[in-house]
Amino acid sequence: QVQLVESGGGLVQAGGSLRLSCAASGRTFTSYDMGWFRQAPGKERDFVAAISWSGGTNDYADSVKGRFSISRDNAENTVYLQMSSLKPEDTAVYYCAARGRSLRYSRTESEYDYWGRGTQVTVSS
Repeated sequence: QVQLVESGGGLVQAGGSLRLSCAASGRTFTSYDMGWFRQAPGKERDFVAAISWSGGTNDYADSVKGRFSISRDNAENTVYLQMSSLKPEDTAVYYCAARGRSLRYSRTESEYDYWGRGTQVTVSS
């Protein structure tokens, strides 16, 4: 198993930046592909970004492509989500998730085995 703890959320003005972190503990971090999802009030949880176990490849939702960047530091057992040019519609609780190493990405929530508790991001207009 792996335990995930997100941090770095907060209140930011539109156009600003935030960097989210997700610290993992438990099983070997490189056993997992990692993802970020978000859930806005009254909406379903949506895929944001994913990164392979090695950090070599990644995937983004169209709504964040060019503004967000996912990365990982396997020596520190941490995955990051750098968010720039933030918009009010980016307001949500952001969740970190892990799934076993695979040959393909997944944007599907149900394919992730472990989840953090989330961190709130609020973007004011």
